[in-house]
Amino acid sequence: MEDLLDLYHEPYDDTRPVICFDETSKELHDHKRDPLPARPGAVARVDTHYKRNGTRMVHLATEPLTGWVTTSVTERRRTTEWIDQMVALADEHYPDADCIRVVLDNLSTHNPAAFYRFFPPDRAHAYLDRFEFHYTPTNGSWLNMAEIEIGALKRQCLDRRIPHAATLRSEVAAWQTERNATDGLIDWQFTTDDARIKLRQLYPMPLEED
Repeated sequence: MEDLLDLYHEPYDDTRPVICFDETSKELHDHKRDPLPARPGAVARVDTHYKRNGTRMVHLATEPLTGWVTTSVTERRRTTEWIDQMVALADEHYPDADCIRVVLDNLSTHNPAAFYRFFPPDRAHAYLDRFEFHYTPTNGSWLNMAEIEIGALKRQCLDRRIPHAATLRSEVAAWQTERNATDGLIDWQFTTDDARIKLRQLYPMPLEED
C-alpha cells in the first residue's frame, strides 16, 4: 500500500509515466422485443426480458497525472490479452519512455514472466526492462486509480443494455474519445501519512524490546 501511495505522489515525469491498469466485464443483452420509443404522454419503454449474447472484457489503462485513458474490448481475459495491452503501452502509447510504471492487481494473468511465453528471450527481456510493475495488496484494489475510470465508464457508457460486441466496441471507443477531450485529471489525496492514521489497524504491532 505504501509503495503505491508514495508512487502516486511523485512529480510528473514523462520519461517514467505512471499508468493504472484494470479490467471489467460487460454482459451483452439483446432485445427480445423492440423497445417502444418515447412519444407525447409516454416515456420510452424496454421489455424486461432479453436475450444473452455472451460477455466481453473491457481493458482500461489511464495516466492519472495527464487524464489520458485508453480502452480495448476483447472476448476473453487471459494472459495473452494482458500481454497485448502491455505491448500496446510500450510500442504505441509510450515508445519513448525509459520506464513505464504500471499499477495493477494480483490477477494470475498479470504475470511478467509470461512475456517469455510469447516472445523470444531477448525481446521478452527488452520489454521487461521497460516496465516496472506495482501490485495492489490483497483486498486493496481501491488503491488502483484505474477503478475510478472504470466507475466512470460504467456510469456513463455501460449502464444500459448493449446487444452486440461491435456495438460495445463502438460505444466504449466513443466514451474514450470524449473522456480524453475533457482532460479530467485524477486528484488523488490519500497519502502514506493518512494511511498510518486511518488504517493503523492494518499495520503489525512493533515487537517489544527485551
